[in-house]
Amino acid sequence: MLSGELARLAGVSVRTLRHYHQIGVLDEPERGANDYRDYDVHDLIRVLRIRRLAALGIPLERMPTILDESDSDTDVLLDDLDAELVGQIAHLTRQREMLGRLRAHRAFPDLPPELAPFQAAMEAAGLSREAARIDRDQALLLAQLAGDEGMAQLARVYEKLTAPEAIGEIAAAMDGFGALEDDSPHDEVAAVVARFGSALQPLIADFVEAVPALDGRAVGALLTSHTDAVLNRAQRQALHLLEEHLADIAQ
Repeated sequence: MLSGELARLAGVSVRTLRHYHQIGVLDEPERGANDYRDYDVHDLIRVLRIRRLAALGIPLERMPTILDESDSDTDVLLDDLDAELVGQIAHLTRQREMLGRLRAHRAFPDLPPELAPFQAAMEAAGLSREAARIDRDQALLLAQLAGDEGMAQLARVYEKLTAPEAIGEIAAAMDGFGALEDDSPHDEVAAVVARFGSALQPLIADFVEAVPALDGRAVGALLTSHTDAVLNRAQRQALHLLEEHLADIAQ
């Protein structure tokens, strides 16, 4: 039979047959007088065996041993495959749990799910779109710096930020920051910094505990470094002053 007929009977494409030839799981047959490959029923059976093994998740490069050696230790192979599937199932289960948490809070998919409820609370508090975007960016950076070890502590920080007694002041401070214009006077900038500092002061120790790599000054630097290109002069000045203020509190 020709390659097209073999491919049709086996339920694969001609391109797949060529790939099998290239990696060595299917020998390339002799070409006939018409220069076409001439397959027989044994080739069909081998392709069917390859498909069955692939359906179990066996990598193509491991198939020759199984296909060609009758004494291959398939028990070990099947045990390894089963262990891999257990790991994949656990990974997929965690992914579904994360999707569920993000969906429940209508959060952005790139947000760490542990922080999703607190970001939702920020937006529910009336945070402006621009302030919410900045806060989400900061949350992503802090989560990366905290790592898996510090995520629980970082979530507790955000829980305190969004507590009923704190969230109103936090949201107002962030909106005040967002309202700063390029020519805002220094006293207006100072007022925003003071309000932010007052709201964040009780949380500095928690931040440092959640993200050991950060000291008080580094926390402030984090707030400035990723947004310098999009902030106006007054906002950059406010973040610089806030950095100094947070460093003084942390000492």
